[in-house]
Amino acid sequence: MFHEALKAAAQDVQAVFDTVLAEYEDFPVVHAMRYAVAGGKGLRGFLVLESARLCGVDRSGAQFAAAAVEAVHAYSLVHDDLPAMDDDDLRRGRATVHVKWDEATAILVGDALQTLGFELLSRDEVGPAEVRVALITGLARASGAQGMVLGQAQDIAAETAGGDLDLAGITALQANKTGALIGWAGQAGAVMAGADSAALARYSAALGLAFQIADDILDVEGDAATAGKRLRKDESAGKATFVSLLGMKEAKARARALVEEAQDALGPYGAEADVLKAAARFVIERDK
Repeated sequence: MFHEALKAAAQDVQAVFDTVLAEYEDFPVVHAMRYAVAGGKGLRGFLVLESARLCGVDRSGAQFAAAAVEAVHAYSLVHDDLPAMDDDDLRRGRATVHVKWDEATAILVGDALQTLGFELLSRDEVGPAEVRVALITGLARASGAQGMVLGQAQDIAAETAGGDLDLAGITALQANKTGALIGWAGQAGAVMAGADSAALARYSAALGLAFQIADDILDVEGDAATAGKRLRKDESAGKATFVSLLGMKEAKARARALVEEAQDALGPYGAEADVLKAAARFVIERDK
């Protein structure tokens, strides 16, 4: 049930990108934008669509919000892969944008995808003006210097300082770098419905942290061909991670506890939240 819902969400998001980007000029930066948004898990878009379903929001409008967060996520990956950041040449099993094109194109692609995300949220299909403003404001905070960008800056600062972070520090960093966008996505349905988002906020916070711990575990135990990206880079860079701080056994235990916490948060929704509960299990069982 979960995997079918994840696949359907990815297809709906891709359909939005195909339709919207078809209106753009035939130019290399647009080709690179299409390339950058293709091939991912689509977890954030799925969270938008599933939280929307849970809150009774029509899918036809929610799919634009789902595409918006995937556009912003894709922008962050394109920029994160640049030589000045993580200097990666592989993403989603393919050459990164700056390798396939060039650094200048990759920078522009990231810029364009970021602005595309907010353009998608401004569409009438998403909902009344007050809903669109709330979503835009929330995504701006989650993706900017109060969220994802702050986390990226904290990550760079920690690496520059030799990875000297304790558990509280790495938890705060990842709550920004990874958790902020996941948090926005998981609560988007409640925002669109004008409903209480407290339960979904608790779910998303636990899910985001479990996702990052799983990433740290994959960096040590995963297979690069399956993951579609370079692994073992955290250890080689001397970066503090949940695995380096907790040890592998304790990191896995912490991830499992967070999954239980996420699932418990969905109690008010009963069986209607079973797909979101399965998503929590997926984030620590995935191999990429």
